[in-house]
Amino acid sequence: MTKFLLAVHVLAAVMAVGPVAVAASMFPPALRRARAESRETAGSGDPGDPGGPGGGDAPATLRTLHRICRVYAGVGLAVPVFGFATASSLGVLGSGWLIASIVLTAAAAGVLALLILPAQSEALAGTVANSLAAPQRLAMLTGVFNLLWATVTVLMIVRPGSTTGV
Repeated sequence: MTKFLLAVHVLAAVMAVGPVAVAASMFPPALRRARAESRETAGSGDPGDPGGPGGGDAPATLRTLHRICRVYAGVGLAVPVFGFATASSLGVLGSGWLIASIVLTAAAAGVLALLILPAQSEALAGTVANSLAAPQRLAMLTGVFNLLWATVTVLMIVRPGSTTGV
């Protein structure tokens, strides 16, 4: 049963966290492109002018990336659920590397749920000022999110104090 739980945990991490990491990383550059397109079309007098690369579909791209982040964030809840089940079946719930991973996972979830997703929603709603600060801040937050998950991944693989010799 432990092997099954571990397999589902790892698959959930790869299939849920991966798309969020990629889509969240793609959002800030897409936001910058959307703002540049919006400034270009504002000057042309034709709001429907697709001008420029991307054919004016930047808002649709932003909505899609945000939706990927939201949906896969929900699917990502399976990662800690199966992680706790796996840790319990392995008897390592009190291990320092696991506690550190839990704290870092909670931090990553907090960054995503409390900072990245709301900022993406605000950008889509147009409530963020058209300054470069919003895309730069989103890029920074996404980098923090990805760094937290990379650290958790390393902890899961290395497992300090493990007797497996890895």
